[in-house]
Amino acid sequence: RGAVQLALGWAAWKMYLGRPEADPYRCDGMDILGRALLSNQRAAEALPVLEANLALNKRYWSNNEQEILIAQSAIASCLDVLGRCNDALVLKREVYARLVATLGVSHEHTITTGNNVASSLGQLELYDEARLFVRDQLLPVAQQSVGPIHELTLTLLEILAQTLRTNPEHT
Repeated sequence: RGAVQLALGWAAWKMYLGRPEADPYRCDGMDILGRALLSNQRAAEALPVLEANLALNKRYWSNNEQEILIAQSAIASCLDVLGRCNDALVLKREVYARLVATLGVSHEHTITTGNNVASSLGQLELYDEARLFVRDQLLPVAQQSVGPIHELTLTLLEILAQTLRTNPEHT
């Protein structure tokens, strides 16, 4: 990973930079570069690249909602790394709502995204909201959809336990 991933990210971007703005390979190159920067602790550099990638996706491929949601998720991860957790939560909620609308509440991607929302709520010390979201919405669906001993269900149980344990009102 590391330096090689970054070199490949820059190479992908340079390879397709000369193509028209609406060229999907150019957009893919930008996405690869943004993710490489992010995963190599260069989030401040990654954010404008990821935002530009999202803007291109919205402008030229607005009908490809899945790619737009992936781009938004990458930006949310970047915002988390930069300490902009409230901004990240807004994006995560938006992605979750769109996945509920398009894939349904019981789809594994939707549950995973809900897990990310719940983690952010806990990180921001919104314990009651996190507890209610996990207990009343995510956990029952996860147990039914992926099973009670699936890693995702167990992670939700862990988040629920953390919200109960760290909430000063419940100690």
